[in-house]
Amino acid sequence: MTTKRNILFLLISFALNVFASDNDDLYLDSIFQVQEVTVVENRKKEIIPAKSLNGDALQNLNSQSVADALRYFSGVQIKDFGGVGGIKTVNIRSMGTHHIGVFYDGIQLGNAQNGQIDLGRYSLDNIEEIQLYNGQKSNIFQGAKDFGSSGTIYIRTRRPRWEDGKTQRIIAQFKTGSFSLVNPEFVWEQRLSSHISLSASAEYTRSNGKYKFRYRRLNLDNTVAYDTTATRQNGDIEAIRAEASLFGFTHTGRWSAKAYFYDSERGIPGAIVNNVFRNGERQWDRNIFAQGSWENIFSKRYQMKINAKYAYDYLHFLRNDPKELYIDNRYHQQEAYISMVSLTRITPWWDASLSTDFQWNKLTSNMANFVYPERFTEMVALATTLRGYGFDAQASLLGTFLQDRSGNGHTHKRKTSYRSEWTPALFVSWQPMGNADWHINGFSKKAFRMPTFNDLYYTEIGNKYLEPEYTYQYSISSIYRHKFNNSVIKSISLQGDAYFNKVTNKIVAYPSGQQFRWTMLNLGKVEILGLEFSTEAEAQLDKIGLGMRLNYTYQKARDFTDRNDAYYGHQIPYVPLHSGSVIARASFQGWDLNYSFIYTGERYNAQENIPTNYEQPWYTHDASIFKKFNINKIKCRAGVEINNIFDQDYEVILNYPMPGRNFKLTLKADI
Repeated sequence: MTTKRNILFLLISFALNVFASDNDDLYLDSIFQVQEVTVVENRKKEIIPAKSLNGDALQNLNSQSVADALRYFSGVQIKDFGGVGGIKTVNIRSMGTHHIGVFYDGIQLGNAQNGQIDLGRYSLDNIEEIQLYNGQKSNIFQGAKDFGSSGTIYIRTRRPRWEDGKTQRIIAQFKTGSFSLVNPEFVWEQRLSSHISLSASAEYTRSNGKYKFRYRRLNLDNTVAYDTTATRQNGDIEAIRAEASLFGFTHTGRWSAKAYFYDSERGIPGAIVNNVFRNGERQWDRNIFAQGSWENIFSKRYQMKINAKYAYDYLHFLRNDPKELYIDNRYHQQEAYISMVSLTRITPWWDASLSTDFQWNKLTSNMANFVYPERFTEMVALATTLRGYGFDAQASLLGTFLQDRSGNGHTHKRKTSYRSEWTPALFVSWQPMGNADWHINGFSKKAFRMPTFNDLYYTEIGNKYLEPEYTYQYSISSIYRHKFNNSVIKSISLQGDAYFNKVTNKIVAYPSGQQFRWTMLNLGKVEILGLEFSTEAEAQLDKIGLGMRLNYTYQKARDFTDRNDAYYGHQIPYVPLHSGSVIARASFQGWDLNYSFIYTGERYNAQENIPTNYEQPWYTHDASIFKKFNINKIKCRAGVEINNIFDQDYEVILNYPMPGRNFKLTLKADI
């Protein structure tokens, strides 16, 4: 009955969305003419703007992947196992990787199996902008899933922009460098008509992942236990990515369609323990998805958006190490998703939206006694925005209804479980004294994440009785941004954030009492208190362009699970008390010089904050220089990057050494 009631509710909401439009005149303030093409511009402003990297600032970073670029945002921790092919996941404000939603061209990337998105596989070369939101994007014209995460990352790929009457653009790029890196990329953009453009890209990456590292460990009395220099093995990767996108405009709307393919084989270098170097594991991935979006303004009071996606993921994981338990598992995931959003302008200062989403996930595997789980998720979000007298406010209520089916019909009878959750959020923004350059923002939000399929059903480890994890977020920030005219300083931005987060019912792996057997339990309770500061400035000194960006984070993330634990009130693993970054750049007559610095303070690699678990601070200096030039009508760009200039030995994760000094050469041609 619960499932039927939820589906009926969604169908009614869908019908209301479709028939809510009227026949008033078009909202002409939202459109403008450009060369006989009508472009629809989203007139809805965000209550709290995103932290973002885009344009030249993004392309000039010494970064290979999206994960590398995210290190330059305050409040972000990257879990990096090292090397070009090393798995990289992101954690925002210490709430956990599973609470972060990653959106690729407006639609969320999914992984129902383990809930983690490996951002190392998304190259920066095809990315136009990366945005980071704490809480959620404070724009009510979005799908219900956009309201569901505790933090969100939006990745926007490059889109064709036509200049000087061009109808075609070809970009070829080649990178090579340390670790035997070979990384060519090809982009083709074609204007098919005045209303439709095509973009297609392909990229190949190969690296042996071998690099020198130093492994040094001390005894409790500070005498040297191990001090070895060796070469990292099993860090190779071979991958291919291909994408094709169509972008179209109508008189009152726009649409897009994308197909994506990724295939890779990589080594996962093992941990180095007691001077023993494991071969580690190998992993094969194949990710395919197709997605589309359609958006239209029906009248001055009503507009609508529809998103849809189908994804198929294949994962083959092999551990063939005599020192470890042999594993040869294959997983197949499927996901189908559809979303409809309606936005109504009730008055000039009051908007409301209704979003309805449906998602289906299925996981199969070759594992013995696997229960073949399926998950049906319906989401409904009602949101509203009010504006006036220097105040903006947004409130939303998200309803999530889930049905999980599991069982193989033989050793496990197939059963269905039900769950529903309601999670509210409130965002406010104020312009003190009517100053458009200064905003004071704040938000409060409750969110949750369901246990993943691995948490619930992994053979002999999963626990089907797990409860969801909950997060409670409270944040206040002050932002000042100003652009100067007729001045050496062109713009300046200052931002400060203070926040308190609480995570309850945290899912942890716990010994079950049998040798080599663990199970998943709801044990964790974490409280996070943090401060973030960032500043950015741009200047023009005659023909020299200058820019600088600084970030600093102070974060206390402590475990308050059980007063009887020895680590009660201790900082949780791998979260530094202090961290920060600096990005500086200078440009002159086609030359671009870039410098970046990342600092991660002292941390602990386990729950107890004792000397045995202490991890020293680490920092890296990176630099690059690029030159833009023309060969006939071909625009070219060539450059060299130097990473970890001072060859520091460091580890992001205990026993997983990172590369020392390394180089990269880039040559790009834009036809």
